[in-house]
Amino acid sequence: MKKKYKILVTNDDGYEAKGLLCLVEALRELKDVVVTVVAPANEKSACGHSLTLTRPLRFVSVGDDFYKLEDGTPTDCVYLSLSSLFKDEKPDLLVSGINRGSNMGEDITYSGTAAGAMEGVLHDIPSIAISQVMNFTDPGGDFTLASETIKKLVTKIREGEFPLPEREFLNVNIPPKTKTADMQVTYAAYRMYANDAHMHRNPRGEEHYWLGLHPLSFSARRGVKGVSDYEAIEAGKISVTPIMLDLSAYKSMKQLEEWMD
Repeated sequence: MKKKYKILVTNDDGYEAKGLLCLVEALRELKDVVVTVVAPANEKSACGHSLTLTRPLRFVSVGDDFYKLEDGTPTDCVYLSLSSLFKDEKPDLLVSGINRGSNMGEDITYSGTAAGAMEGVLHDIPSIAISQVMNFTDPGGDFTLASETIKKLVTKIREGEFPLPEREFLNVNIPPKTKTADMQVTYAAYRMYANDAHMHRNPRGEEHYWLGLHPLSFSARRGVKGVSDYEAIEAGKISVTPIMLDLSAYKSMKQLEEWMD
């Protein structure tokens, strides 16, 4: 009997998010695949690579091989899945997404979607984070191209091997308003940030703040060859970026040694 290919799925938009449901539907169309979903019960966008250490967590079954984790982060979802649902045998692949919105440049450091993939590769599981760049005035979003892309990537990985070494994952961004697009290998662009917060007062006059939605503004990195993720998206291409977890600034080590002396 042929062994089933096991895929663990998570996200940071919550277990009811359209992107997640489209991803699960797409993966379950593949032959000899078993998809297990463990996603946050609530939206956890921009939670980063955070673990919950101050309160207990609980799996709640919402369908066949489909669980929500009460008040859990994507990292919690992966961490606890491996220690309970997959304690005897790891999944063959982890897919995090399909995120509603982009994860490019330094936004990757904020991203709960990327964090799910980070946690996967920390446990030696090939991992993909996938995000749909979109106009947020569209309440739904079209995940058709993203769904087709992830099926192509998973099929290619199954037929060969994962293309990256340990502790590196694929960060995929899908261009908006495009039915077909070529894939392009990219690097993470330089993200241009603003400081956007909106103050409101409640009926008692107490101040509260909503953090604003930063416009997508990027630039290429100096001295870096190749195409950035943002440039690929602007050209209508699918951006595929290899991301490593090693944050060491190797080029600065000599300078730091000289400074310390």
